[in-house]
Amino acid sequence: MGDLARFNRVRMGMVGGGDGAFIGSVHRMAAALDGRIELVCGSFSRDLQNCRKTGEALGLEAERCYANYGEMFAKEAACSDGSGMECVSIVTPNHLHVPIASAAIGAGFHVISDKPAGIAFEEVASLAKTIEQADTQYLLTHTYLGYPMVWQARHLAQQPSFGTIRKILVEYPQGWLSSNVESSGSKQAAWRIDPKFSGPSGAMGDIGSHAHSLVEFVSGYRMDKVAARLRSHFADRTLDDDGEVSFKLANGATGVLIASQVCVGEENSLSIRVYGENASISWKQMEPNSLIEARANGTTQTHRAGTDKPLCDEALARCRLPSGHPEGYIEAFANLYRDFASALRDPENSKPTFLPGIAEGLRGMAFLEAVVASSKQDGRWTDLAPSPQFHGILGACS
Repeated sequence: MGDLARFNRVRMGMVGGGDGAFIGSVHRMAAALDGRIELVCGSFSRDLQNCRKTGEALGLEAERCYANYGEMFAKEAACSDGSGMECVSIVTPNHLHVPIASAAIGAGFHVISDKPAGIAFEEVASLAKTIEQADTQYLLTHTYLGYPMVWQARHLAQQPSFGTIRKILVEYPQGWLSSNVESSGSKQAAWRIDPKFSGPSGAMGDIGSHAHSLVEFVSGYRMDKVAARLRSHFADRTLDDDGEVSFKLANGATGVLIASQVCVGEENSLSIRVYGENASISWKQMEPNSLIEARANGTTQTHRAGTDKPLCDEALARCRLPSGHPEGYIEAFANLYRDFASALRDPENSKPTFLPGIAEGLRGMAFLEAVVASSKQDGRWTDLAPSPQFHGILGACS
């Protein structure tokens, strides 16, 4: 029975996430949580010693810790005994996401990519065409779309009784760049403020992209116009560390998005408020098990994760514990990995019905490029670039 369970696991490799990196370990914890995915190899660092040290700590054989991802793809594709990698998790700086994903797809592997999908709309559009032509799947880890109460928020906001959505306020303040940490050796800060590695935007690309995906997912509408102002609070910091965006949705609703990494005292305070004709909803990432619904008649209801009612099926599918037992970031991440494994192993019966994919990658890059362009024109209203309608792994989100 143990061997059968092991055989059924999706065999995963990883590029990036070596000793000293943050997000790689998060991905590994999330992938392992449900026992549906097994890490079998990795190219964790360009430093081979770091790569092998990381692999050894994870219990991998030395010969499956590779000096570079090209070598890993070639050797894993050549495995003939059923032990080779089936999918790769990409947890590198942003500029490598598209090259690695393209190489992986070309070698026949499924792809899990940390967001954003790339550093330019055109390169992500090219990747999208590659994905459409290949017999492989692609997951973009917009983590917050794994939270049960985000799905409940989407469900409520799209009910007829909620009425037409009129206003959305979303903010994502952090404080970790409130001092010049890159000058004191922070590798995490150094690459995130360098356009060669991070792309056209700093804070807006790093965390504003999450806020953008949350707006479109919960509302069910695309953002089609933005008026933005970006700034850096340090003279030698090339990319933005702070910004705000006014936006218009396709249904005519308006909103404001704030993304800042210089807010002293803030940790990871993503929140969203959606206002309709008859009701409003409010969700905070640092209190993720609660969703507040207020009605025009003066009544207020707190929806709680882990309860059977009145949660929608999609929210319930992402709850792991009974009410009163806190779930959070790792579990939300794990929901994406679990559903991706289900999509690969049993696509006909996979539940739930959506995972963020290349469509969301294109939308995210269109948002970032429009925001940067608007800011350069002193906040002028700017249209988001139209993008082809690619679908998520199990269906489109809107």
